[in-house]
Amino acid sequence: MKRLAILILTLTSINASAQQNYWQQEVHYTIDVKLNVADKSINGFEQLEYINHSPDTLTYIWFHLWPNAYKNNSTALYNQYKEGDKAGLSKFKKADKGYIDSLNFKINDQSIKVEADKENIDIVKLILPQPLLPGNKINITTPFYVKFPTYFSRSGFIDDAFAVCQWYPKPAVYDRKGWHPMPYLNMGEYYSEFGSFNVNITVPSNYIVAATGSLQTEDELQKLKAAGKVNKTRTKDFERYTVNTSTPTKTLQYKAENVHDFAWFTDNDFIVQYDTLALASGKIVDAFTFFTNNANTQWSNSVDHVEDAVRNYSKWIGEYPYPTVNAVEGPGNVSSGGMEYPMVTLITSPSADKETLDAVITHEVGHNWFYGILGSNERLHAWMDEGLNTFFQFRYEAEKYRSNSVFGNSLPAELKQRGPSEFLGIVYNALNELPMNEAIETASEKFKTKDEYGMVVYLKTAIWAYLLEQGLGSEVFEKAIHTYYDKWKFRHPYPEDFKQVLEEVSGKNLDAYFELLKQRSKL
Repeated sequence: MKRLAILILTLTSINASAQQNYWQQEVHYTIDVKLNVADKSINGFEQLEYINHSPDTLTYIWFHLWPNAYKNNSTALYNQYKEGDKAGLSKFKKADKGYIDSLNFKINDQSIKVEADKENIDIVKLILPQPLLPGNKINITTPFYVKFPTYFSRSGFIDDAFAVCQWYPKPAVYDRKGWHPMPYLNMGEYYSEFGSFNVNITVPSNYIVAATGSLQTEDELQKLKAAGKVNKTRTKDFERYTVNTSTPTKTLQYKAENVHDFAWFTDNDFIVQYDTLALASGKIVDAFTFFTNNANTQWSNSVDHVEDAVRNYSKWIGEYPYPTVNAVEGPGNVSSGGMEYPMVTLITSPSADKETLDAVITHEVGHNWFYGILGSNERLHAWMDEGLNTFFQFRYEAEKYRSNSVFGNSLPAELKQRGPSEFLGIVYNALNELPMNEAIETASEKFKTKDEYGMVVYLKTAIWAYLLEQGLGSEVFEKAIHTYYDKWKFRHPYPEDFKQVLEEVSGKNLDAYFELLKQRSKL
């Protein structure tokens, strides 16, 4: 008994020490960028403060130049399309190409050596003029020019509208497992350092912008809120944003804290909806949606969907920490129904009916938790954001509509009469009969096709989370999820960190459940 007590005390001390010794790098961006509508491009200047919280001395920093993924047919993006996505490959070949250039990196105002990656033109290595010691920081600056591709993956232009994503030079993550430089892929997402953004965006005066962060330009903010409040109660004849015609351009300032990415979307034809929502703590969040004025649009209730998503995820996982949340209507995308970024998401499901649109908005807004706040490595462990998020999306659909976006209208009417728990049990049993012959714990780039990626990363993980919830019991599972959120928000958790929290809260050994992540057959 004495030995057991000593062992428990030792393990507890090790876990506490691991938490105390945790570190992550910190970055603070100031970016000035101007949109060139006719040229389909942006000119920018980036200042970046990089703080080394690691115990290691750094002699270089890997940087991502992801707009170069669209440059030619030698990129990792092109090769991924070629190997498993015919529709995507066709779009790539037909599209106007994109790239980033006009770079001139300096560190503390000193010119530096930049080494190209041997395999990927969207990765470079910045050689530091002096070693960066633990606890020290440096200032990195560079101008940059981005030529947008035709929109077909995540960033690009659609006529005179722009989705500006993965657009600025950004450092790769350096964490306890080393450096994580990675090329841009369509099937496979990101991993970036937490910090802050101060971004000044110059656009034509008649353009409306939706972006990560809080809009600091008060006159613009009040115009958006005024039009958005009116449109909240309308299904047609929407109020238009008031354009200031006295100047050809305007500069809008956005600030964001505790985020690891920044995206923005702009169009001269956006309709805006606006509302506020109160969370259980009393915190007030500004909710905006931006959409085009199409006939019979399903977006007339869009801000309600955003609010419902934020309320439910705050209740189920942990309170939404940011001051604003935004959803933006985009064009159809052969790859996905939407794409998430901190505080703002692009919804690319133009033909969706009301329930489907609600589900897609909820899924993408939900990524503020799984990816945005809990900043796992999406490329290596895609299930930690996409799969866990899908689990909560399915709960949302079941409780609100007795529906499931996988089965759609094929669900029998009798099933919709069941309670949400029974409904979900039947849905998950049916999902587990679908062919999913790859392991959940598979790196994104290892999947052969986007269909296989979607089935395993999204659906199979949701089934796994459901089995875990059933094994632990709903109350223990929910407590564990809240604890995971509280311990790891604004940090970089790995699967072993998630497992540790689950075991601490439940008091159970969960090796068997986590071994299921490696199982290629059905669960």
